[in-house]
Amino acid sequence: MASALISRAWRRFLKPSLLSSGFTPSIFNPLISSQQCVDRYPSPNVSVSPFKPSQFVIYNLEFCRSVGSLSNFQLVVHISTSPSRLGQDKENKNQSSSNVSSGGDISWVDLYLPRLVQPYARLARLDKPIGTWLLLWPCVWSITLAAPPGHLPDFKMLALFGCGAFLLRGAGCTINDLIDRDIDTKVERTKLRPVASGILTPFQGLSFLGFQLLLGLGILLQLNNYSRVLGASSLLLVFSYPLMKRFTFWPQAFLGLTFNWGALLGWAAIKGNLDSSIVLPLYASGVCWTLVYDTIYAHQDKEDDLKVGVKSTALRFGDSTKEWLTGFGIASLSGLALSGFNAELGWPYYAFLGVASGHLGWQIWTVDLSSRSDCNRKFVSNKWYGAIIFGGILAGRLSS
Repeated sequence: MASALISRAWRRFLKPSLLSSGFTPSIFNPLISSQQCVDRYPSPNVSVSPFKPSQFVIYNLEFCRSVGSLSNFQLVVHISTSPSRLGQDKENKNQSSSNVSSGGDISWVDLYLPRLVQPYARLARLDKPIGTWLLLWPCVWSITLAAPPGHLPDFKMLALFGCGAFLLRGAGCTINDLIDRDIDTKVERTKLRPVASGILTPFQGLSFLGFQLLLGLGILLQLNNYSRVLGASSLLLVFSYPLMKRFTFWPQAFLGLTFNWGALLGWAAIKGNLDSSIVLPLYASGVCWTLVYDTIYAHQDKEDDLKVGVKSTALRFGDSTKEWLTGFGIASLSGLALSGFNAELGWPYYAFLGVASGHLGWQIWTVDLSSRSDCNRKFVSNKWYGAIIFGGILAGRLSS
C-alpha cells in the first residue's frame, strides 16, 4: 500500500516527457538481495532529451549493495545536465588530490578562510608561522634586555613588534615570491606557490605587497623618530635578500642580517638610542643563529638548487656542514653570553643559556641532512630555542 502511494507520487513529480521516454522509477526494497538489485536495474544511465535535441540528461541511480538490514541502505539520485559532467568531476577530484599531496597537509587556511583570500594567505605564509617566530624573537630579546632591572618588559611594545613581525615577514615572503617566480617553478618544494603557479598575477602580488607595507608603516609610526629611521633602513635588506642566492653562496648570512634587525630596533624603541656593547653582540649572535637554522633548511632544496643554478651555504659547506654549524652555534652562544654580561643580567640567564646550548647541539648533531622531513623538523624547532633565550633574559632581568 505504502509502496503504491509513493510510486504514484513519484510519477506525478516527474515530467510526463520523462515517463513517455521509457524511464520508469521503482521503489527500492531493502529486503531484496544485492544481486536482485543489480538485475533489477541493469542500466544505471538512461539518456533522454526532454529539453533540446542537443542536450542530454543522465540519470544515475546508484544503489547501496550492502542491504543486510533496513537501516543499512541508501538511495542516491544524481542528475546531470551534461554528458561529460561525471568525467569532469572525476578529473577535478584527481586534480584536487594532486594539489593537496604536492602542497602538503591541509592547513587552517584551507579550512577557515574564504577561497578568494587563500592565495594571499599562502603568499604571506600564514599557514607557516615559523618565519614570524624567527623574526620576532630577536625583537623580544632586545625589548626585554632594555627593561629596567627587576621589571617586566613593555607589553605594549611587545604587541607592536608582534604585529610588525607578522606584517614584515609576509611582505618579505611576497617580495621573495615575486622576484623568484621563475626559479620557484623549477623547485619541487616551491612550484605550487601562488605566483609561481599562476594563481596570482605579479600585479596582484605587488598590490598585496603595497597593502602589507602600508600596514607596517602604521606600526612603525608608533615608535620614536630614531626607531622610525632605523626601521625604514631595514627595507634595503628586505628587498635585496632574495637576489643574493644568484650571486653568492652566503644568502643565509644576508637573511641573518635581515631577520635579526629587530635586535637593534627593539632596544632603540625603548631607549631611543643604541648601546653597542649590548645590542651588537646580540645582533651578531642572531646572525650566527640564522646561519645555523637556515643552512639546515637549505639542505631540503640542495638538489633542486644545483639544477637551477642558485647558491646556498648548504652547497658551500657540503659534507662539512655540521662542522661549520658547530662553529656558528658556538659564536651565537658566545655573543648571547657577552650581551647578557654587559646588560648585567642575573645568574638565571646563564642557566637558560646552558639549556639553549643543549638544544642547539641536539639540532646540529642529530639532523639528517639527507632527509627533507628531518631538516624541516629541526628548522621548526628553533622557535623553542628562541623561547628558551627569552625565558633566560626575562629571568635574568627580573633577578638583576
